[in-house]
Amino acid sequence: MNWKDKTVLVFGTGISGIGACELLESRGAKVILFDGNRKIGEDEVRMKLPSSSRAEIVIGDISDEMLQTVALAVLSPGVPTDLPVVERMRTAGIRIWGEVELAYENGKGDVLAITGTNGKTTTTSLLGEIMKHHQESVFVVGNIGNPYTEAVSRMQDDSVTVAEISSFQLETIDQFHPKVSAILNITPDHLNRHHTMEEYIRVKELITSNQTAEDTCVLNYEDSVLREFGGTLQTKVLFFSSVRKLDRGLYLDGSSIVFRDEEGVQEICRTDELHIVGAHNYENVMAAAAMALAYGVPVEEIRAAVKRFQAVEHRIEFVTEKNGVVYYNDSKGTNPDAAIKGIQAMDRPTLLIGGGYDKGSDFTEWIQAFEGRVKYLVLLGQTKEKIAETARRCGFDRIILTESLEEAVAVCAQNAESGDAVLLSPACASWDMFKSYEVRGRRFKELVRNL
Repeated sequence: MNWKDKTVLVFGTGISGIGACELLESRGAKVILFDGNRKIGEDEVRMKLPSSSRAEIVIGDISDEMLQTVALAVLSPGVPTDLPVVERMRTAGIRIWGEVELAYENGKGDVLAITGTNGKTTTTSLLGEIMKHHQESVFVVGNIGNPYTEAVSRMQDDSVTVAEISSFQLETIDQFHPKVSAILNITPDHLNRHHTMEEYIRVKELITSNQTAEDTCVLNYEDSVLREFGGTLQTKVLFFSSVRKLDRGLYLDGSSIVFRDEEGVQEICRTDELHIVGAHNYENVMAAAAMALAYGVPVEEIRAAVKRFQAVEHRIEFVTEKNGVVYYNDSKGTNPDAAIKGIQAMDRPTLLIGGGYDKGSDFTEWIQAFEGRVKYLVLLGQTKEKIAETARRCGFDRIILTESLEEAVAVCAQNAESGDAVLLSPACASWDMFKSYEVRGRRFKELVRNL
């Protein structure tokens, strides 16, 4: 689409917004870069842009007169689509896209897209590594931390884009069309944004909305919502399972991950050959392998890539051992289901650090998953009292409340014995105390290494 000399409003001044602004200006658009946060200074925003940028920066509010000049609004993922200012844009007849849609419309090559509540980053990273050894031009983008829009200018017709796509990003797609998609799982998350589980599920399933019978969707057979959803699709469907053998698909057969189709059974790898632990990671391997197989990557290439792959930072990441105590950083465990995976991966008595920003989650199943593994629950952040109350109701009362991550790490070091583990797996977002889960995880690692 030609945006030359048209006025486009980019809503949000984070990395997605800046990436969208740069792409649009490179296409000749007149950009208004807007942020509703009045605490942000115009000079602060300007510093993020190239010196050649001519974008107009608007902070706090935007007038109806200015909106009348806008042909397209591009929302950053963190911008809720039901904000009053977004409703004003709709009323004004402005087309509303997200950064993903903008990048897709301007990009080249094929897209392999991954969504789900948990496991997206590991699966995306692994699929990216597989594809980089299969194809010359590969981009790994999206919610993984690399703006999709920044890669567009380097794409070629034979490029492959591996994209981690969040529910926030799926809300604003239009023509976005992956050749292979995957929904890894769906468990309660972001209900403060989507309000109901039904809406959250609907948005996740949008990843398939433009796929055709020539495309493939990879789904988790053990997720009842996704198993049922697979039966409604016109696309080819490829299931994976960590629990049962499938007539066609990928599954865990003892200690082997295998692929079965009409031609027979092929082993992808053995679980003891992997550098990532836990059943949830075996599912991530299956999902990435399934997507690669659907795209035509030979089994031999997939096998070599998964055996080389190392754990993603902040996802059950080994930090160090001090005085016989091992420390793990699972800062990316930002909801109860992800944190359950973290605690299930521990094979020794564990002091668990949890708590943070309240996304409206229920922590009951997380507490119930402790099953004798957790010696102490060390809590901090906005949700600490809520989690403590849930824990006591579940019969767990070895709880220590702290005021900071620094205090939580110190308390764990004081109470841990040789042979124990200390695990940061908060079951909450970081935004009450840290800018992101990455900042929280890196601070944890710094504190641990300085013990």
